[in-house]
Amino acid sequence: MNPRHPYVGLPDRQFWKHEPGIADPAAFDPVSDVPFHITPEDKVVTAGSCFAQHVARRLSNSGFNHLITEPAPAFVDPDLAERFNYGMFSARYGNIYTTRQLRQLVDRAYGRFRPLAAFWPKDRTERVIDPFRPQIQPEGFVSEAELLADRESHFAAVRSAFENMDVFVFTLGLTECWADVRDGAVFPLAPGVAGGRYRPGEVRFLNFDLEETLADLLAALAAIRAVNPTIRFILTVSPVPLNATMEPRHVYVSSAWSKSVLRLAAERVTRLVPGSVYFPSYEIITAPHVRGRYFGEDCREVLPDGVDHVMRLFFRHFAGEGRAGGEASDGSAATQTREHVADLENCLRILCDEEAIANR
Repeated sequence: MNPRHPYVGLPDRQFWKHEPGIADPAAFDPVSDVPFHITPEDKVVTAGSCFAQHVARRLSNSGFNHLITEPAPAFVDPDLAERFNYGMFSARYGNIYTTRQLRQLVDRAYGRFRPLAAFWPKDRTERVIDPFRPQIQPEGFVSEAELLADRESHFAAVRSAFENMDVFVFTLGLTECWADVRDGAVFPLAPGVAGGRYRPGEVRFLNFDLEETLADLLAALAAIRAVNPTIRFILTVSPVPLNATMEPRHVYVSSAWSKSVLRLAAERVTRLVPGSVYFPSYEIITAPHVRGRYFGEDCREVLPDGVDHVMRLFFRHFAGEGRAGGEASDGSAATQTREHVADLENCLRILCDEEAIANR
């Protein structure tokens, strides 16, 4: 006997009114079945926008193998190493906001692309900064020679990460960027924001559409898989809205446009690239079920409770129910409070290049 209509018999998760998160936001779980799992032995590399750093920290703190191929030298004090962003990223590449930036990082690491912009001056000092990692070295480099030496070491670490990882978690963040007019090299920040000098004729603003974003992401993942055939990809979209836009419209409209492009690109990739999956961190944070509770007073910062929810579901689906993903170990209110405060302090240490744009 045929059903009355094609929706009869579908799982509860496919109906809005059956979502338990309507009554209990903590129960909201929009994650579908995942095609693979992560074990503590799997070497995981994370990259992407500022939100990717939350994922990296929770992986590291939950017994998983967050692969670090560019550690601080043994003689460097741990506090100093943290200030210089060692251990924050698998390799010290800083935030990778656009898929074009990821694609060019792969090509630069393997010598297929050598941008003409070798360095930028830092403020009015003699120090220089890396245009492609403008805030990775807080005081900049003492000379171009030091920067170039560090960059070669960095590229070796990037190659090691790509060639040895089992899982690559990439968080898509932005579509807007600035590029060198000479060779198309894209920067995470416009010159003048955190170093360098802004000269309108030397850089141009770009806002990648769906076709461009998808083409760059497919090319980047194909290049990675060429050196690591068994790699598995987890794609997610940052829920953090744009800090600023160069488009002549409200920043929220630009943010909605960019996130839509990134979400569609991620979806297309999961249908075209075997061994890839989308994880809905964007939807978990922004869904009406959570009623905006996961954003700070600025309506932009993702609060620790939101990160908790994202990572709880990440571990539940990719690692099985047994891993808490950073939740309190003994369940006591005191422990939860201490860890909540510690997470909040950690959130303040997140390196977010984009924040510098607001310093007008």
